[in-house]
Amino acid sequence: MLFTAARSEEWKEFLADCGKFEAELEKEIRIGKFTLAELEEEEQSLERLRRWHRDLTARDVFGAPEAAKAGKRLKECAAACEDYAERVFAALHEVPEAADR
Repeated sequence: MLFTAARSEEWKEFLADCGKFEAELEKEIRIGKFTLAELEEEEQSLERLRRWHRDLTARDVFGAPEAAKAGKRLKECAAACEDYAERVFAALHEVPEAADR
């Protein structure tokens, strides 16, 4: 029982970090910060979430109830990061309007 409770707390912390990750992406989109440096930073954050998820899954031998939701949230974070990446590449490939027309 204590083991599962400890894993539940870890999963809850993981879920909270997923929310923070998505909020960060939303902020960057809102302010229009579409740079390769920012994208690299966000991809590193996503990779950290993936490693953390892998580690928690390995420790969670009894299957805490939050584990399934955490897997779903990780997929949502990956999709949000992919969306951000597409926006970055689109912004980098925009043709600026000629000012002398």
